[in-house]
Order: sequence, then C-alpha cells, then structure tokens
Amino acid sequence: MLKQDKLSLGILLGLLTPIIAFLLYYLGVFYPKGQGLGEFIKMLGDNRFLIPKIISICLLANGIVFYLYTRKRRDLTARGIFLITLLYAIVILLLKII
Repeated sequence: MLKQDKLSLGILLGLLTPIIAFLLYYLGVFYPKGQGLGEFIKMLGDNRFLIPKIISICLLANGIVFYLYTRKRRDLTARGIFLITLLYAIVILLLKII
C-alpha cells in the first residue's frame, strides 16, 4: 500500500504522521515522568501557548516522510503530504495569532 503513488495516500500520511509523532513525543518526554496521556492533554489545554510549539515539532515527521517519498519519485503522494503540511502550518499561524 505504501508503494502506491496517490494523492489520497499522501493526505492520509500527512494527517497520521504528526499524530504518531505526537504520541512518540509524549512517550519519550512525559510518560517516563509518570504523567498520563489525559494529564498531558489537560496540561496542553491549560498552557495553550505550547500547542503551536508541539505541533511544529510533530511536523518534522511530515518533513521526513515527504523527503522519503520525493526520493522514491512518488510525486503525487509527496504532493498530498506537502498539502497537509501547509494546512498544519496555517493552523499553527492561526493559533499563534489567537
């Protein structure tokens, strides 16, 4: 499935990769301190200024996936990943303004 060159696959990867990166970030940084996922999300709700920063960190994973698909010449998939990355960037800008 991941060897296909489809825009829809790129959009799906672009949406799921930051979520997986968010969970890995949580497991690597906050889980060893004994903080549960619910507590972590509540902490983010209380400290809203951290949300754009964490989203930005998670978007680095999209950059890696984008790079891998451009190296394999899967241009439609890479285009979908790039499209979703731009949408995430717009969300980050809006969160910083608000």
